[in-house]
Amino acid sequence: MALIIYILYLASFAAGITAIIGLVLAYVSRDNAPDWLKSHYTFQIRTFWIGLLYFVVAGLCVFIVIGIPMLAVAAVWFIVRCALGLSRLLRTEAYPTPQSWVI
Repeated sequence: MALIIYILYLASFAAGITAIIGLVLAYVSRDNAPDWLKSHYTFQIRTFWIGLLYFVVAGLCVFIVIGIPMLAVAAVWFIVRCALGLSRLLRTEAYPTPQSWVI
């Protein structure tokens, strides 16, 4: 399920609703998962909420020009987090810092 969630998150740039579907799946799947996989679900949940915060702040700053580069940075941050999580998932490794705000 974690693999599907990463794919849904990455697909959210084309259709934003997929990120919300991924968030719901992460919340539902987290309780019954082994510890190494729980780290991915926690990471995915935090990626959604922190990403939403970054995108909202950047969106509000668009009116003062700085928001456009902030949106680009937020998008890169989101993609990198998904790629790093996906890489660890495919190696069946726990995500080492699922509580991180950065990477």
